[in-house]
Amino acid sequence: MAEKILAVLEQREGSLKKVSFEAASVAVNIANQLGLSAEALVVGSEINNFSELSKFGISKLTHLRHEQLNNYSPTAYSDVIASYANENGAKVLIFPNTAMGVDLAPRVAVKLNSGIMMDCMKLEVKDNDIVATRPVYAGKALIDLKLKSEIKIFTIRPNVFKPQTVNSTSVDIEVRTVENPNLKTRVTAFKKSEGKLDVAEADIIVSGGRGMKGPENFHLIEELAEVLGAAVGASRAVVDAGWRQHREQVGQTGKTVSPSLYIACGISGAIQHLAGMSSSKYIVAINKDKDAPIFNVADYGIAGDVFEILPALTDEIKKLKS
Repeated sequence: MAEKILAVLEQREGSLKKVSFEAASVAVNIANQLGLSAEALVVGSEINNFSELSKFGISKLTHLRHEQLNNYSPTAYSDVIASYANENGAKVLIFPNTAMGVDLAPRVAVKLNSGIMMDCMKLEVKDNDIVATRPVYAGKALIDLKLKSEIKIFTIRPNVFKPQTVNSTSVDIEVRTVENPNLKTRVTAFKKSEGKLDVAEADIIVSGGRGMKGPENFHLIEELAEVLGAAVGASRAVVDAGWRQHREQVGQTGKTVSPSLYIACGISGAIQHLAGMSSSKYIVAINKDKDAPIFNVADYGIAGDVFEILPALTDEIKKLKS
């Protein structure tokens, strides 16, 4: 049996998520360098956008299907993925480092007796082995590591690995029906924020901190975000105070994000917050304290009153877009 690299894809309500294409692209890139084959695997019920995988070099996808697996089940998903990996000679598995991936990948690693590297920001092949780069010390440093185990599992940070398109090929889709899935634990429903982008997948994020002084002022954040087509984020202090919901929290105890543009408004830059957003491509900081730690990581900084700067910035962007 030929050894292969397996991209474990993530779907929501029957559609493959953006980060799934990132995982697929990474798997193809590594497989090409190691002389292995790359395949994709997804667990769920009906899925409607398989054809998009062809742009990223995946030639085969296996769909482990069952009506009750449309929503995530830790017990069932880990069982069927580990079983498939064992049966099909998967030596490397790539998972998205999402809320689901962070829960699922370690479970699969235990079942496969494999090493695992979480939240990777870079994967490259050196001397016919995979070297992973991931953050340590709350994001203050990066470390390069190798896994010595026979089977290796990596989770990749969303928005860091941009999908690389190749010449489109047809995708061979094999559907396997899962018999009697282990549904001891499962997600019964998702509560979706209608019309709101998820900060974990957004390309632009406008975040507010304690410097916004109260929930009544977050309309300034929302107005700028709307003009930019951005997601709204928040610091832990804001969420703990009840000003915003936890799903918007960026940081070590919230969501790790890697957008193209991150605008931090009234955020001082505690290390826990920096750990969740320091990998952003461009960081803009707005804070009245010119010595705030956020300016140490910002590409552009404005030392001034956020309540004066945000409306002016929103108006200027509206003029440019009109």
